[in-house]
Amino acid sequence: GLTTRESAERFLRSEDAVFHDPYLLNDIDIAVERIKTAIEKKERIAIYGDYDVDGVTSVSMLYLYLSSLGGDVGYYIPSRDNEGYGLSKLSIDNLAKRGVQLIVTVDTGITANEEALYAKSLGMDMVVTDHHECRPELPECCAVVNPHRNDSTYPFCELAGVGVVFKLICAYEIMRSRESGAREVDAVKRIFEEYADLCALGTIADVMPVTDENRLIVSYGIEQIKKTKRKGLAALIAAANAPAPSAVQVPKKRKITSGFIGYGIAPRINAAGRISSASKAVELLLAETDEKAEAYAAELCEINRQRQVEENRIADQAYAKIEKTFDPENDRVIVIDDDVWQQGIIGIVASRITERYGLPSILISFDGATRGFPSPDDVGKGSGRSIKGMNLVEAMTSCEDLLCKFGGHELAAGLTIERDKIPEFTRRINEYAKTVLTEDKLAIRLEADCTLSLHEATLPLAKEIAKLEPFGVSNATPQFIIRDVTVERIVPISAGKHTKLTVGSDGVSMTAMYFGMNRTKFDVMEGEKVDLLCSIDVNDYMNVQTVQLIVQDCRISENSVRNYEQEKKRFTEIRAGGNFSDGENVIPKREDFVKVYTTVSIEWRNGRSTLSVRELLLMLGEKSGIGYVKLKHILLILYELKICGVEEIYDDTYKFDIYFNPTKTAIEKSSILRTLKGQCKN
Repeated sequence: GLTTRESAERFLRSEDAVFHDPYLLNDIDIAVERIKTAIEKKERIAIYGDYDVDGVTSVSMLYLYLSSLGGDVGYYIPSRDNEGYGLSKLSIDNLAKRGVQLIVTVDTGITANEEALYAKSLGMDMVVTDHHECRPELPECCAVVNPHRNDSTYPFCELAGVGVVFKLICAYEIMRSRESGAREVDAVKRIFEEYADLCALGTIADVMPVTDENRLIVSYGIEQIKKTKRKGLAALIAAANAPAPSAVQVPKKRKITSGFIGYGIAPRINAAGRISSASKAVELLLAETDEKAEAYAAELCEINRQRQVEENRIADQAYAKIEKTFDPENDRVIVIDDDVWQQGIIGIVASRITERYGLPSILISFDGATRGFPSPDDVGKGSGRSIKGMNLVEAMTSCEDLLCKFGGHELAAGLTIERDKIPEFTRRINEYAKTVLTEDKLAIRLEADCTLSLHEATLPLAKEIAKLEPFGVSNATPQFIIRDVTVERIVPISAGKHTKLTVGSDGVSMTAMYFGMNRTKFDVMEGEKVDLLCSIDVNDYMNVQTVQLIVQDCRISENSVRNYEQEKKRFTEIRAGGNFSDGENVIPKREDFVKVYTTVSIEWRNGRSTLSVRELLLMLGEKSGIGYVKLKHILLILYELKICGVEEIYDDTYKFDIYFNPTKTAIEKSSILRTLKGQCKN
């Protein structure tokens, strides 16, 4: 939407992004006053948070701030396995026993209507700060601060939970500045400089749009993270950069970008809440000594490794269930359940399933809910992911009479449900999905911004693109199509999880990283020409900067496919008796037969008796002068003359058998060859 030089320059300098007045948020003035009263009266305050990165950073930020004011403050993050998502009466009872008089929720609480009333009945006040979608009725408590409120007039509703906490702290500081006569802008600036790193970490991890206030938070926060003074965060960055124990190499310094935070730092913090305790992640961010910071960082890395193992195990089981039960012709939402899946992992697996199948998915686990045997009233906890076009919260609302509890965002949500309700829930949510997910919305599309040649993918261009950072939702990394590049080398890396390519065109060669692509599933061979959908990145290794491509998708080039299809058509025409010119190079010579026979023999002796025409053409190479039409005729003649066994087992794929001591045969005896010569115009 930037159409002038001036608007583009303002965007690059983040001049158009400003912080909105926090007092535009409903109830924030009430929240500030209630917290102020609690601090002045020395009331015990509990910060109640979620167990993901957004929740952990929200808890840490508010804890640090209220502690700096002298508040009697603690924090509470529920156990994912024992207490589940959000507030519960059990957790409120635990806080009451500790003498808590004020609960401040962060990144949770917006659907805790019953729990708010229960806390009130025990004599505890509650301030809710959240950013999840609201229901028509808000919790009855002191204050509900959420930019998604139906009556909200706040200019930007896409703040993360930690962003809402940041606005609460800003409002508190503005109140203090008014009392002291200081400038309000200085108060906000001071808070931003102090907490931008935590705010950016939670915002990136929760995949919020990098626009408006979030662009300021993320861009400045990343700069703060680069020079962070938080011992825990520094230790975690160092641990994430460390080589694997078995690797013989020095630690590689990674660029601190939104990508590194999202894929390198956030999963390690998230892992604590998924399979252990989120409190360990909070303690990491609050650590005041190097020893504690390094210990917590090492523990989070180990927990994350365990999470990866468990995630892969559950994913394999989930894929097997889907193949057995899913009806792709009729179903629009994948719903599967299991008795023993770890509840902290199923959300990540749901993301993988949605990415693989291009459909919303909901995974439900009854882990810990059974009494030794399945029962209809067992309560399972589920986690869902959706695609653009179906709001998951709205979809669940259409089935809310079947659910015990639910909540979340448009594309990610959680629920609890009794076992015997799952079949009806599956039916109804699929009926709902059919009304909103039309065929055109189910198509998986990857879009590019423009086409480049490999020569244009230069280091200066990569550095120019980097000025558009931070990237994320609503400010995506620019994607390019680069056509007709030759795959010169294919190397599996990281135990086969990723693939490193070397691609070339007209004398220019470049590295292209294909993350998440296993070599065995990469249906491209060295020597083939491909079209790449990719971004352009700066690789900084040993203080040497080079440009590299980050591949999103790769396919045989359109030109290659078109030429191949034309050659197949031409072969069919010639076999049907069509004429051809001498310049088409169709008639094989004796040396052509030798090249093909030798190539097949070598592969056969190496245990490869099945080869495709595509593979043979690559092995022979363009310099051999043997194209598709000539090769197909050579194979027909080899079979005709019984020089070797040649069986076309399916389209353009052959099974070969090499005969020992074959009798010498004159190629000129071939009737196919004689017919070919008769069809040549010259």
